[in-house]
Amino acid sequence: MSHFSTIKTELRDRQALLEALRDLGLDPREGALPVRGYRGQTLEAQLAVAQPNGADIGFRFNPETGSYELVTDLDLWKQPVPVERFIAQLNQRYALRTILAATAEEGFQVSEQIQQQDGTIELVVTRWA
Repeated sequence: MSHFSTIKTELRDRQALLEALRDLGLDPREGALPVRGYRGQTLEAQLAVAQPNGADIGFRFNPETGSYELVTDLDLWKQPVPVERFIAQLNQRYALRTILAATAEEGFQVSEQIQQQDGTIELVVTRWA
């Protein structure tokens, strides 16, 4: 029997989370949304990504921690990578989006962004005085 799992994260910035999900090729929906699981079970979340099997990946804001938790039925996980790798990829893209937003706010521009062979991302930012 399937059930929903909640995975704690440190994802706090909604916009960076949305952009990170889009970077991974996903199309997140926003609002008070039902996240679908096994046999029509649902759970409410603020962001949801539909999967091809009719189940969803959701992100629910936890006011106690100030972060978004990933909620999904792990038995119905239908992504190209396992959930642990998905979270690692999401965290990397989230960090990149957070850094890009912060550097732009400080007046920097990205002059170079290189994806290394090992998956790391190298940024070169500049600012004219």
